[in-house]
Amino acid sequence: MKTFLITGGAGFIGSNFVRYLYDNYPEYRIRVLDQLTYAGSVENLPVGFNEASSDGRLQFWYGDVRNASLVDTLVEDADVVVHFAAETHVTRSIYDNYHFFETDVLGTQVVANAVLKHVKGVNRFIHISTSEVYGTAVSAKMGEDHPLMPMSPYASAKAGADRLVYSYWATYRLPAIIVRPFNQYGPHQHLEKVIPRFITSCLLDEPLRVHGDGSAARDFTYVGDTCRALDAIAHCELEKVVGEVINLGYGESYTLSQIAPMIVRKMNKPASLITYVGDRPGQVFRHTADASKAQRLLGWTPQVGFEEGLDKTIAWYLANRPWWEKQLWMREIPIITKSGKREMH
Repeated sequence: MKTFLITGGAGFIGSNFVRYLYDNYPEYRIRVLDQLTYAGSVENLPVGFNEASSDGRLQFWYGDVRNASLVDTLVEDADVVVHFAAETHVTRSIYDNYHFFETDVLGTQVVANAVLKHVKGVNRFIHISTSEVYGTAVSAKMGEDHPLMPMSPYASAKAGADRLVYSYWATYRLPAIIVRPFNQYGPHQHLEKVIPRFITSCLLDEPLRVHGDGSAARDFTYVGDTCRALDAIAHCELEKVVGEVINLGYGESYTLSQIAPMIVRKMNKPASLITYVGDRPGQVFRHTADASKAQRLLGWTPQVGFEEGLDKTIAWYLANRPWWEKQLWMREIPIITKSGKREMH
């Protein structure tokens, strides 16, 4: 019976991948390690979690990814390690950067060291990085060889973790694969992120805050497509992907000034709800993925278009109000802009 260890498995992408594995591989054991910070919840795990735990298929371990003895215990029993655990919000990293470097860099070092110690038993180590490590695009599409120019504390912490994992492959030939997903959206995403924030603002008839002039553009991938890609990485021939960096993205970008009206229209709300605030410090102007490598190595392409994904996401938040209402107080963070003004972002 193959065992997957998913760090950060109670967070957004991690829990979606746990659900994907649970639904598609009933013969696998899944071990989830999560500290349950503000962005993680056992409510994100598969329905019937308590029952699942009793049969050994799914086990939840509450703990810090920086706890070397705990991580070592879990990695020792794993065939595949998928490392999601990280602080992940750009704005929050400006407000409070300490935990980002502690978790994202040092936590990754702990996991990498445990994999190194038990490398004879671990078939592959999939590290979830981010497109934020690239900074603003210097080309029409951003391939894996795009310069790394992180523009926020979050992005720089993830860049450090990304390169740390690469160095373990280069030095120790750790069976590592680095995945750089572009912006994600879908069920179970925290309200601090732009699409669920816009959706829930519409549901509450509150202003949709757009940074700057709304021209910042991002490449959005529906989380279900990302889970399919991770499935392919976990199950393909190791020689195809070991030591590789792989982008996951749709290949098109949308500006905030396009997304806000799109959501307002879909939810039958007035355009007057859209308001503009100051630009966020460290703002990335544009991300657009070149995901041709994922297609070449894995045969993967996204299947859910942006508008279809928005419809799915809106429907989920409409149906799960009790889940997201508990997060309302965390939608906004006070930061100081370049002009010295204190704003809620």
